Parts: sequence; C-alpha cells; structure tokens
Amino acid sequence: MSYADVAASGPKQSAEEVSTCEDQSLRNRAPPVAEIQHSEDSVSSLVDVDSPHVSSVPSDFESQSVKTDTQAARQEREQEIKETAKEIRDSAAAKKEKAKDKARKNADNPVVLSNAVGLAVVATALGFGAYRKYSRGELTGKVVAAWAGVVGLFGLGDYYVSQYFFKRYPPKN
Repeated sequence: MSYADVAASGPKQSAEEVSTCEDQSLRNRAPPVAEIQHSEDSVSSLVDVDSPHVSSVPSDFESQSVKTDTQAARQEREQEIKETAKEIRDSAAAKKEKAKDKARKNADNPVVLSNAVGLAVVATALGFGAYRKYSRGELTGKVVAAWAGVVGLFGLGDYYVSQYFFKRYPPKN
C-alpha cells in the first residue's frame, strides 16, 4: 500500500476547512510555514571588518618560513629542547667514557674482581633456583618477593664489606 492510498483512506476535510482557502488550487495544500521576521537588532552583533581586531596578512604570507607568533614560539622551544638534549647527550657520553676508564684502571683490583665473581655466582644460583621452582609449579609472588629481599640484604652486606676492603685496596681514579 502506498502513502497516497493511506492518506486517501483517512478522514476527509470538512467543508469549513475547504472554504477557508480562497484559491481553489491552494485548497489541498498545507498552510504556509511561518517566516522569521528580520530586524536590524539581529545584525548589530556581527563583526565590523573595519575594526582594529581584524588583521590582514601581507601578500608574501605563503612564502614566509614562520607564519604566526605561535609557530615562532614553538620553534624557539624546540630549539631550546634540542640544545638541552645535546648537552645531556654530551654529559652522558662523558660519564660513560669516565666509567670505562675507571673500569679499565680497576680491572686488577681484588675487591672489584670479587664483586664481579660474586654477582655472577648469585645471578646464576638465582636463575637456576627460579627455573627449578617454575618447572615444579612452585614459583609464586611470595617466593619471588622473599628472594628479592635476600638479594637486597646480600647487596647491602656486599656494599659494607666492599667499603672495608676498599680501604685496604683503594680504587684507582
């Protein structure tokens, strides 16, 4: 069923509704839509193009490398960040070289050697023990936390023992 069939099957217009329209061709049409009344008050809030807050751009705007103040400020901040990053990179490289030099100089120090061997032994023992616990299904968060505490205590003890032996075998700077 079409829309026209549905509309035709509905109630018919009364004689009063039909007679309100003078023009016979307009009688079957809907009433006109109300229009908005225009007044000068509605345009008074528009921007005046001659006012000073509207700015124009120079004709060579597209050829300028920096087009706005915001863009200039952003480029200035980026340049400062690049300079800061370069300074940090240079200081890190200097620290790295200093650490390499110190490690080379102290390679024969017995305290440094014993710390390196102790670290390797503890890391191997922890890795092997953790693997065994994992393969048996016994590796839990509590076990890991307990062993982390043991490693922390070992590190603290190693620090104080190393400080004592560094007095007997001072490191080379």
